Order: sequence, then C-alpha cells, then structure tokens
Amino acid sequence: MIIGSYEVLLEQRTDVRRASALVVPIASILGALVIAGVFLWLTGRPALSVYARLVRDGYGSWYSISDTLGQATPLILTGLAAAFAFRMNLYNIGGEGQLYAGAIGASWAGLAIAPHVSGPVAVLAVLLAGMVGGVLWILIPAIARAFLHTSEIVTTLLFNYVALFLMQYLIFGSSSFWRDPDSKNFPQGRPLPDVAHFPQLHFPRDVAGLDFPSGLTAIHLGLGVAVLAILAVWFLQQRTSFGFDMQVVGSSERAARYAGIPIKRTVIAVMLISGGLAGLAGAGEVGGRAYALDPNGLVLGLGYTGIVVAALSRYNPFAVGLVAVLLAGLRTGADALQGATGPLRVPVAIAFMLEGAILLAALGGEVFRRNRLVVRRIREAPA
Repeated sequence: MIIGSYEVLLEQRTDVRRASALVVPIASILGALVIAGVFLWLTGRPALSVYARLVRDGYGSWYSISDTLGQATPLILTGLAAAFAFRMNLYNIGGEGQLYAGAIGASWAGLAIAPHVSGPVAVLAVLLAGMVGGVLWILIPAIARAFLHTSEIVTTLLFNYVALFLMQYLIFGSSSFWRDPDSKNFPQGRPLPDVAHFPQLHFPRDVAGLDFPSGLTAIHLGLGVAVLAILAVWFLQQRTSFGFDMQVVGSSERAARYAGIPIKRTVIAVMLISGGLAGLAGAGEVGGRAYALDPNGLVLGLGYTGIVVAALSRYNPFAVGLVAVLLAGLRTGADALQGATGPLRVPVAIAFMLEGAILLAALGGEVFRRNRLVVRRIREAPA
C-alpha cells in the first residue's frame, strides 16, 4: 500500500519466537476487554465492576463452575472440529450445521432405538447417531473439496443454513417423526425417553455453602466424551502416521504428492472427522441438555463460537479445552449480569461482543506475529 511518498507493506518474519504463541492469545483477550470496556463506559456502566461480576458469576462458586463446564462441553467439541480441519489448512466453517445434523441424528436414535434397549446402549446409540449425522452433513463438501477443489469455506457455510431450515421444517413445518404429536398450541420436538438421557453429575445438596437444586448440575456425560475427544485428537495428530500425513499435506501438497501420500483420501478423512466431532456436540445438546430436537434451543451459535475457540487455541487440542471453558464462563457470567440490577445490568450480548472482539484481535495478532510492518520511503527514479 502506498501512502503519499511512503510504501507500507507486511514482510514475513524469519525468526518467529515460540513465546509469541502464548503472548498473542493473552494480548488478544486483554485487547478485547479494553475495547468492550470503552463501550461499557460510553453507556454509563463501570467496566471494572462489570468484569469483576462477570468473573464471579462465571467461576466464583461451585454452582457457576458447573454451569460453565456444562456450557463448555459443546464448545470443546465444535472447537476441536474446527481446529482439526484448520490444522491442515481446511477451513470447515460448517460446525454449526454439522451440530444441527448431529442433533437430528441423535434425536432419531433416542426416539427410535432407545426405548428398545438398555440405558448404556441407548446413550451409545445417541452418541453414534449424532456423530454419523455430522459426518454425513460434511460428506458432500469434503468430496467437492477433494475432487473438484471447491472452496470448503463456501460449501460448509452454505450447508449451515440448509441444516437450520431442515431442522426447523421437521418441527415447525411438518408432522414428522421428530415433532411431538401432543403439542397443540406451539410445535415442539418429541421428548426423548429417560433411558436416552445422558447421566448427570449430582452434588450433595450442600456443597461449599451452596444449595444445589435437587443436587443436579449442568455437567453430564458429554463433558467426559469431550475430554476423550481431546485425547483422541492429540494422539491422532501426534502419534500416528495419519497425523504425519496431515502435516505434510497441510504444508505442501506438492511435497505430499512426491512422498506418495494420498491427498484426496487424507482431505476427505480429515473433513469427515471434523464433521463427526461437531455432530457429537449436537448429540450432547440433545441427550444432555434439551432432551428433544429443539430448533430454538439449539440455535446458540455454538458452531461459530467453536471457530473462535480454535483460533485462540492455535489448533492445540488441550488449549481448545481451556479456551472453551474461558468463553463458556463469559456466557455464564453474562447470563447472570442480564438479571442484575442497577448499572451492573448488562445485556447478554456483551458475551458475544467479547467473543467477536477476541477473534478479531487474535487474527490481527497472528498476522503481526508472522509478519512485521515495514514503512519505506519511495525513492524517485533519476531523470
């Protein structure tokens, strides 16, 4: 870019320090807090007090921590889905749609299979059907990317809307198998039988001075599945030949072709695994929280937030878990702030604004981590 008599350009760094991989995400979060703090100040709210209340309501008690971990469960899986594909330079933006497809498949298994089998088998069927739903939903974009070199960004993004309208049609626009026949006034999803519900963590009624309603928490089996998924993704990437193939293909397809690595098969496999992880998130939402195919309750932007999680974690599976808990705490605290009184009453949109600001700051920080800004004076050519 030329400004007056100066040329401004980005020059790739030859010495990218390892410490910057940690500094950039932290600086991104701090920068987003500053930006959001300015908006809070302009609206007459004390930013520091709001942030203190946000942290307290998100992480300050056993009850809030359990809610945060419950909200973090789908974010871990959608974050892993995005990070797994991004690591090979495959930009799966369709985690949202794959989550919906997983929810459709999981609710079908809960309604059709669960009543005829035992509890563990029913839960396993819900999980597997959710994973299969996510895999099937990304299958067409994966094949198009591998054989036709179609941009997976466009196809996976467009499939999000198809999945959303399909889910809404099954409940609102038809008398499908998923719709509750007893809902007369407002269409609702058919509730899953109890045998298909994921086991939930129970605390004693008095834990650390807090009275849990009925001892139930928001933590369910899906959190254990998410932790196992983190370990599985790490092992697959770091300890298998498939993980090595991913690194080579992501770095240079020409080198991968020269080494005899099947590029098309690797691309399809990576995208299918990514879709399956997002589908597991949909299964967890159906079997562990909503207990039905609920178009309103599932449209929470969990797939899109997973992209933020993947970007902040720099595609590291273990960092995905930490970042997911961080962003889930923001949502939990923001929900509590919306019910506060006085100047601390803040709309829940503050959490989504923070997520967006963090993502923008992280992307900008990553650009300057790998490149330096150079300003040069343009020399006039001799006459």
